[in-house]
Amino acid sequence: MTEIAFSSRKPSFSPLRLQDRSLGWQAGAVVLGTLFLALSSYIEVPMVPVPVTMQTFAVTLIGALYGWRLGAVTIAAWLVEGAVGFPVLAGGAAGVQHFLGPTGGYLFAFPLTGALVGWLAERGWNGNRVVLAFAAMLLGNLACLALGTAWLAVMIGLEKAITFGFLPFIVGGLLKSALGAATLKLFAGNKVDQIS
Repeated sequence: MTEIAFSSRKPSFSPLRLQDRSLGWQAGAVVLGTLFLALSSYIEVPMVPVPVTMQTFAVTLIGALYGWRLGAVTIAAWLVEGAVGFPVLAGGAAGVQHFLGPTGGYLFAFPLTGALVGWLAERGWNGNRVVLAFAAMLLGNLACLALGTAWLAVMIGLEKAITFGFLPFIVGGLLKSALGAATLKLFAGNKVDQIS
């Protein structure tokens, strides 16, 4: 009688394979992820009322590489760092006041954005399918913009919120989505142990 081996393990969605790593590895990934998010916050173009940063690029990339659970945890940990006073938010800002002002909606949207992109990556919208990876990144950017704009609308009105908190960020969202998809493709191309 021939034995047939069935693997119940899902194929890895990420070249980092964090879902297969120990808790220690995952904790280290959270620390590195919060550092990456902090560094991305220092790359900014000042605008009013919300600056353009590389944060959404980092948020979507972490979601795609870490998966929805660990990605959301990492992004939430970074936000807690910012809330308690570490200079990790846009331009080195810190403090809880940023969560209550015009940027609050975008900040609260970040873990949801990372989770959305991570969830899509786990379903094949990753570096192995660059068009789907771009679509996942773009959906993440749009979700962040929509939630941030909704928050901003409560403060300054819907028309101004769309004018100042949504429209100026569309081109940047497209570019960051393309960069994110290309980065995922680069990671996928350099994957040592491809699981099919």
